[in-house]
Amino acid sequence: MSRRIELEVPPQDRGKRLDAWLAGELEGVSRSRVQQLLDAGEVTFPGGGQPKANYRLRGGEKIQVNLPEPARLEVGPEPIPLDILYEDKDIIVVNKPQGMVVHPAPGNEHGTLVNALLYHCGDLSGINGVLRPGIVHRLDKDTSGILVAAKNDAAHQGLAAQVKYHSMKRVYLALVHGVVTEPRGRIEAPIGRHPVDRQRMAVTEKNSREAITHYRVLEQFDRYTLLEARLETGRTHQIRVHMAFLGHPVVGDPKYGPRHCPFVLPGQLLHAGCLGFNHPVRGDYLEFTAPPPPVFLQVLETLRREKKGEG
Repeated sequence: MSRRIELEVPPQDRGKRLDAWLAGELEGVSRSRVQQLLDAGEVTFPGGGQPKANYRLRGGEKIQVNLPEPARLEVGPEPIPLDILYEDKDIIVVNKPQGMVVHPAPGNEHGTLVNALLYHCGDLSGINGVLRPGIVHRLDKDTSGILVAAKNDAAHQGLAAQVKYHSMKRVYLALVHGVVTEPRGRIEAPIGRHPVDRQRMAVTEKNSREAITHYRVLEQFDRYTLLEARLETGRTHQIRVHMAFLGHPVVGDPKYGPRHCPFVLPGQLLHAGCLGFNHPVRGDYLEFTAPPPPVFLQVLETLRREKKGEG
């Protein structure tokens, strides 16, 4: 099965490369995926002909895109160790390690948190479908920290409502580039897909959603700052995008940070260290904390030694 999409190039887009333009027009389709479609002959002109990726748009032409349906992923239990902070018949709270994907996707079909949860719990809430059972909120692959999953639909609905109405407490530790001079701050800047690179997010007014992050300076170093960041909203890559927008990207961030990182890191130094919420069935308040992973602590210790030596 496949889906056929017909597009017409507006006059103002004259001169743009076809692959970049299509990546901006096709929701959820990356530029690399667009190039694969072009190479496979899935992008055509209605009158005949297959344009190349570097074709320059003239404005007004019509383009057809044939989008094959992705292969269905099978999700099953896998005996992967979990750092469980709390568990009852309704929910499970875990400390996710850096490097673990939360739910299966093409290229990451196995070894995910969902695979581990299915093995441990046997069953999870089915509200988010077969690929994301029980998942109410998520963490990026290379962001460590606390995450809660729902074992049944009632718990899922109760947790999802707290996420929607911003009553769930989510506090992160982030080491960022540069010296943040304001001791506290509130970042209110809408986030949407990057207009060219569909694998990234960006602060933009186009096709974006409200995004609010609160931060507090915990410790300053010569070229870095340790922050506490609290999410008011929960957009994709929100803290990473907002800090880069301020000119203080998260250390080790491969998408939004500088290409050169002075530390050898498996990913960004961003850790979901505190999670608080009302139990979705009982109603009592629960709060959990977890320290950052060893690599995060090692970098902080190095910076503290350097700072002490300067004094």
